[in-house]
Amino acid sequence: QVRLVESGGGLVQPGGSLRLSCAASGNIASIGTMAWFRQAPGKPRELVGAVDSGGSTNYADSVSGRFTISRDNAKNTVYLQMNSLKPEDTAVYYCNAILSYQTDSLYYGNQSYWGQGTQVTVSS
Repeated sequence: QVRLVESGGGLVQPGGSLRLSCAASGNIASIGTMAWFRQAPGKPRELVGAVDSGGSTNYADSVSGRFTISRDNAKNTVYLQMNSLKPEDTAVYYCNAILSYQTDSLYYGNQSYWGQGTQVTVSS
């Protein structure tokens, strides 16, 4: 089965940095867009940034210039480098990937998969 496993969350002081990673595993045929979302308590999940298979990126206005999303296609991994962190960045961060995979007898195209989430807390 396909899995997305995130790592790198934690507690950081305002102005600090963190780097999140999300690795996809399984019998993956191809991966399209990979993205990071976040959800703060009492708020809806929101897009933080996304990177397509060609490397083009887009970001939420609230993180543009502070966060950088990148991917390593050889490792099926997406990263989120977060700099100049603010208390309002505190949330559970989730990775998402649109990917295609196959089992012994079936091919599944353009399926949306989510990671389990990793907590990021920005506080002094």
